[in-house]
Amino acid sequence: MSATGSEFTHLDDAGTARMVDVSSKNVSARTATATGFVHLSPECVALLRAGDIPKGDALSVARIAGIMGAKRVPDLVPLCHPIALHGVTVDLEIRDEGVAITAVTRTADRTGVEMEALTSVSVAALALVDMVKAVDPAAVISDVRVEEKTGGKTGEWRR
Repeated sequence: MSATGSEFTHLDDAGTARMVDVSSKNVSARTATATGFVHLSPECVALLRAGDIPKGDALSVARIAGIMGAKRVPDLVPLCHPIALHGVTVDLEIRDEGVAITAVTRTADRTGVEMEALTSVSVAALALVDMVKAVDPAAVISDVRVEEKTGGKTGEWRR
């Protein structure tokens, strides 16, 4: 039970949504890794490999968008704490079926960075779709998920 008596951490006794008070939690080094995939047509994959996407460098735009997305989580996801991100890495790998995206987020704070990693992958995928939609309007984002996290009270977790 939380300090307010509710069994749900994000609800007070009256059932009203609230931000959890993490001020008494210990600061610790924390990481999260998330992945996702953008399924693309063979034509679009060939254009990505050749660097010939009409809008420009789609992978660089997606990488920057992923980093920026991680930094905006408290503005996008209700009740998420603003935390000091100490590092965000976004990797994009062209495969025959599309682009695999991996984001790693790092902090030393009182709460984890899983939402930052998930948002990073999601925004990178959205930016990639925006960059290629003229070539492949059927692009599909899939399988966005946390692969692992470290730090905090629960320690390490891996899918």
